[in-house]
Amino acid sequence: MLKKHSQFFESVLFLSDLFIIALSWLASYYFRFYAGIIPVDKGVPGLFKYSLLLIPIIIIWAFAFKGFGLYRPKRTGSRLSELYDISKACAVSVLVLISFTFFLRFDFSRTVFVIFTVINILALSLGRLIFRAGLRYLRRNGYNLRFALIIGTGQPAISLIERLERHPEVGIKIEGIVSTGEGEEGKKAAGIKVIGHYGNIGEIMRRRRIDNVFLALSWGEHSKVVEVLKAIGDEAVDIKVIPDIYEFMTLRGGVEEFDGMPILNLRNSPLYGWNIILKRSADIVFASLALAIASPLMLLIALLIKMTSTGPVFYDQERMGIGGGVFKMMNFRSMVEDAEKDTGAVWASQDDPRRTGLGSFLRRTSLDELPQLFNVLKGDMSIVGPRPERPVFIDEFRKSVPGYMLRHKMKAGITGWAQVNGWRGNTDLRKRIEHDIFYIENWSLAFDMKILWLTVWKGLVNRNAY
Repeated sequence: MLKKHSQFFESVLFLSDLFIIALSWLASYYFRFYAGIIPVDKGVPGLFKYSLLLIPIIIIWAFAFKGFGLYRPKRTGSRLSELYDISKACAVSVLVLISFTFFLRFDFSRTVFVIFTVINILALSLGRLIFRAGLRYLRRNGYNLRFALIIGTGQPAISLIERLERHPEVGIKIEGIVSTGEGEEGKKAAGIKVIGHYGNIGEIMRRRRIDNVFLALSWGEHSKVVEVLKAIGDEAVDIKVIPDIYEFMTLRGGVEEFDGMPILNLRNSPLYGWNIILKRSADIVFASLALAIASPLMLLIALLIKMTSTGPVFYDQERMGIGGGVFKMMNFRSMVEDAEKDTGAVWASQDDPRRTGLGSFLRRTSLDELPQLFNVLKGDMSIVGPRPERPVFIDEFRKSVPGYMLRHKMKAGITGWAQVNGWRGNTDLRKRIEHDIFYIENWSLAFDMKILWLTVWKGLVNRNAY
């Protein structure tokens, strides 16, 4: 019965996709030739000719969507990844369609193809969102459920149970826990009862009509994986594995596939491909604009520094950047010349006697950091990112703060998520690292824009900047 329900929903989704694709093609024809938005110079071609192309369109899109796995069950999948797959499938299909019309020397408007691509992706994505929303509603109300067993009683099993209970829209009902040890029947983990031992799992599955089995074994139970799989045998259930090592996955860890082999990424940089180009382009644009606007103020600050104290205008200091590389970070000098000659590298304090009168004002207002815009243009820094620290302090930090070096997976920034949340200067280092890691794991250009806005909105003056 459950299999039939799955096939029914798959058929509904397939037919609705084909309807949307056909409607998108006809809508593209209308927008090109009848909407009056784009001038028509060579007359309006007949609708019948364009309608005939619906046959290869439906065939091509059907194969492409099947090939991209767009009709597989996606109870625990990401909605964003599904929309991404739709875009890829549509792009490939359009290229195949254009090639088809070109080789058969069929003359169709290229503008119609462009409009069709945009409308098709948007309409299919919206259709999927509505369809998935309907399924989530049904599942929250007890319909279209799947029944699951969880094998294991450790932390991976508890974490899985908590997540499934937080998301009833997934529609997976836990029928019970199966243990790998003796004498655990009747016990509970995260409120779910242990209903048996894995040696009897075949009987348990048949008695309770199970659809999914989750292997959520802790490290100590991993040696029993083969025995558990043998006990399940050829039962018609879906088997999913929750690796205990997932707790070590940081910085956008995930699963990828290489020639059919799954590879578990424990750690991955968010900046790759187009993301690098987007962030670097944004840095150049913002740094150039900021320098153009702030140049009169920077010239005034430079003159005041020269007039009020001896020594250079700028102060270069070694900082650690992306990948652990060291660079020279530029600042307006805010302390007396050779301030660390006798003390060595030390943290600036609230009433630091090494500061000049002007330097105290520059630090409090963050104006001493304006020259870092040149570091951004050079590529040493970014406008937004974790604040760079001095190498002389880092050996101590990495010993006392777990995960400290992960912040160097991203280019250092003039402002950052930790700073706009008040964790700047001599504040809780663990909180700063926690915010830096959150920023790296959730990076996007929109997130950078939010941080820039908060930097301006909250002001550059900070009570912890001294």
